[in-house]
Amino acid sequence: MALVTVKPTRIDIAIANEIADHTNPELEGTAEALTWGADEHVLLVLAAAGWLFARRRPAEERRAANHILVVSLVTAIVPHILKSAFNQIRPDRLTIRGHRRGIPFSGQARDAFPSGHAVHMGALASAAGLLPPPRRRFVRVIATALSLTRIALLAHWASDVIAGFTLGIVIERILRPWTLARRSNKPADRRIRS
Repeated sequence: MALVTVKPTRIDIAIANEIADHTNPELEGTAEALTWGADEHVLLVLAAAGWLFARRRPAEERRAANHILVVSLVTAIVPHILKSAFNQIRPDRLTIRGHRRGIPFSGQARDAFPSGHAVHMGALASAAGLLPPPRRRFVRVIATALSLTRIALLAHWASDVIAGFTLGIVIERILRPWTLARRSNKPADRRIRS
């Protein structure tokens, strides 16, 4: 039983109505395929594979792989906890027009807030700050585009995606000091001083 019911804003409803009025099966099929790029299962497998690959790499790359794996795990867990506390009906449950134009049903009907896909992508976009500028921009564009597929599919309201993306950024920044901290390899000085 959810503790809080979240209602969509007028802007959320207007955006969802526009999408329902102008979508088509080809657009929805493309968005449905792309949205897998932000799925927690796919990201956890990729993060675990990257972590395993980095075990024989330099220390800086191992720290980065540790960071990505921890962030991926946390961003996979937190949305489920929040979805149990918040109750919000997905926009795809409120449209008939959109389903006639190719919009599929997604997830549990009352699990709209926040968008878990957007949480993952917000964390990825934030972590991209550790990359050189050209790659950073590329990752951030991809993360934003993948988050927007959740709106295009009417799986989430725009505010769910914005909240999820922001939450992902916050999670990544909170974890960064611990997962990326350099550990000293020097043994502790155990001499007794007088």
